[in-house]
Amino acid sequence: MKYDVIVVGAGSGGATVAARLSEDPSRSVLLLEAGPDYPDIDTLPFDLKFNHGTGTDLAVGGEHDWQYTGNATAEAPPMPVPRGKVTGGTSAINGSVFLRGLPEDFDDWASWGNDEWSHNKVFPYFNKIETDTDYSGDFHGSDGPVIVRRFMRDELMAEQIALYDACLDAGFPDSLDHNLPDSTGVGPSPHNNPDLIRWSTSIAYLSEARPRLNLTIRANCTAQNLIFDGHRTTGVIVKSLGETFTVSGDEIILCAGTISSAQLLMVSGIGPATHLTAFGIPVLVDSPGVGQNLRDHATVHQKWRAKESLPMPVGDQGPQNVALRYTAEGSSLRNDMLTMIRWKSPEQIVMMSAGLYMARSSGELRLTSQDVSVHPFLDYNYLAHQSDIERLRAGVLLNIRLARHKSFASILGPLLDPAVGDITTDKALDAWIRRNVTTMHHITGTLKMGPDSDKLAVVDQYCRVKGVNGLRVADASVMPDCVRANTNATVIMIGERVADFIKGDC
Repeated sequence: MKYDVIVVGAGSGGATVAARLSEDPSRSVLLLEAGPDYPDIDTLPFDLKFNHGTGTDLAVGGEHDWQYTGNATAEAPPMPVPRGKVTGGTSAINGSVFLRGLPEDFDDWASWGNDEWSHNKVFPYFNKIETDTDYSGDFHGSDGPVIVRRFMRDELMAEQIALYDACLDAGFPDSLDHNLPDSTGVGPSPHNNPDLIRWSTSIAYLSEARPRLNLTIRANCTAQNLIFDGHRTTGVIVKSLGETFTVSGDEIILCAGTISSAQLLMVSGIGPATHLTAFGIPVLVDSPGVGQNLRDHATVHQKWRAKESLPMPVGDQGPQNVALRYTAEGSSLRNDMLTMIRWKSPEQIVMMSAGLYMARSSGELRLTSQDVSVHPFLDYNYLAHQSDIERLRAGVLLNIRLARHKSFASILGPLLDPAVGDITTDKALDAWIRRNVTTMHHITGTLKMGPDSDKLAVVDQYCRVKGVNGLRVADASVMPDCVRANTNATVIMIGERVADFIKGDC
């Protein structure tokens, strides 16, 4: 059977695109997912279903995780890079933080030649995708598929309240709603986990779309290669349960994520010519930007022994319900830094994280094989720019100062990591940061959008892959830079935008 649209990947972007395009009963849509499918909330495994309050916030390391690894720096050990392998994608395993990017993020995209992505144009879509149960008005949605809430003060654990109070006393503004365009300071994080259920795009978007006769969802189907007739994409080679078959479509939309979408393009002949040739891959389009511009939010964790009197729930990792977003001293980038806190048990540890939202450094994704089942090499290249390590260093020292606040007196024992010797000099602390820096799980940018004048742009602003016809990308890989927020809400917005581009013949 030939479909009007084939969507590869049922994650934050893919589930959204497939659901929106299948609203037209005359359009046939095939949605392919490499992982398993759970058609409703009742069939979800426990670790996928619940988020926050269960002792874990990331459902990683098992069959629903691609279990990639990456290189953070030359000094750091290999870094786990969890990505969802299930309908809902990473939205089905993540920490359920539903934070919007700043207006400046999208206006920057527009200034780089992508005027369809200015804040004025994307803002209505953020309202469209959500039902905010705490706030209403011009800056919030009230009837969207994703349910958003915040943990208010009477729901917060002791270490969350302590961070909140320490930040207020340090002079940071009280930010009761981080999703307001001009918000900054400390306050409750927005989450998409009503009743502690991780509200993935599988629940939010596919639940309503599943009964449609024109939507076909095929799980356990891994795309192996794209098929072309000349420079027109005509189908996908798929492997499922040991069998290989071909599906045909008028338009193919890659939503396999920042890693897999870039990998699939390269094994299909679209990418840097010299790199593809080295693996014996015939070059269809010499696109030097494929795999480049890898962006992410870098973080380092400071750890304290918890006081014995601190009640710590059973589990591995506690919720992060309070966030401090602030601007680094001397930085021109608003809210380029983040601090959060959580507990780790059974080790009886409280962990505060310093995060870098707007890194100057970027990395790359490279093939290690022409076989898509072999993971690519992910070089995050953290801290290559001096300002990145300077801002992270200042963030660590800020967190240590905040931890001395009176609100932590009954919570925190001695500082375990970094050790005293690691904070005696800037050089020592920088070395500790380089050894310990890791991902905030917001990898983006490997197929960035941009005008023809940008030689590293892989897709145009309508997310059409340059050099071929009938092929688009709708996931985090198209972002020119990481937004100053968790990326899930932005990727869903991208899915909504791409669906509307297709409906409008753009």
